[in-house]
Amino acid sequence: MTETAETYPESITSDELKLARRIGAGDRVAFELLMRTHNRRLYRLARATLGNDAEAEDALQEAYLLAYNRIGQFRGDAALLTWLSRLVLNECFGRLRKEARRQNVIPMVNANTLAEADIDAMSTNESDPPDKAAARTEMRALIERKLDELPEIFRTVFVMRSVEELSIEETAQCLNISEATVRTRHFRARSLLRESLAQAIDLAERDVFEFGGAHCNRVVANVLARLADEDRRGSDGYESP
Repeated sequence: MTETAETYPESITSDELKLARRIGAGDRVAFELLMRTHNRRLYRLARATLGNDAEAEDALQEAYLLAYNRIGQFRGDAALLTWLSRLVLNECFGRLRKEARRQNVIPMVNANTLAEADIDAMSTNESDPPDKAAARTEMRALIERKLDELPEIFRTVFVMRSVEELSIEETAQCLNISEATVRTRHFRARSLLRESLAQAIDLAERDVFEFGGAHCNRVVANVLARLADEDRRGSDGYESP
């Protein structure tokens, strides 16, 4: 049968299937292309699930190795990214289960969530002036910290929907959950992030234009010194202003 775009589901193109077949035949160049194309998305997915940079990178590498060995099983029932995402998530969930058994507890993260407008702060613009770039870096660090505080089931859905902009259907396929569950978890994640960020901003607002410590001491000392100087001038016969 001649390969056409209509031959496969709408979520996959013939180019993806051709790429998978090249990799299955041992084409390392094609595999490198695959990794470079999806690295950022898949790393973010692993990072959101595991909450640790080094663990996420390691999990991604293991998932890629598995993908290379299993690429022959890819039939185009879903997009290649969806298939890869499932492998990454399976690797991440396996690590979480292993860690849970090791500690003999169910891993939980404090459930302490982010409007789409705040997502922009997670990426920097090379044309930004240094002060603006620094501010964006600080905001990104705050958002990432608050994301890490979310329970994993909400964090993963949020990253897939709001950061990577996967559709509800794609997210549901990757996580093997219903679309209704995706909607519920995404809504809950956004609510939690907004609340958490609002609390952090409220605390920061109290420290805006903070004036204490060395600043306070310096002003007090300068004023007292000027008063003492005026006293000296007055005692020497000069008229005080």
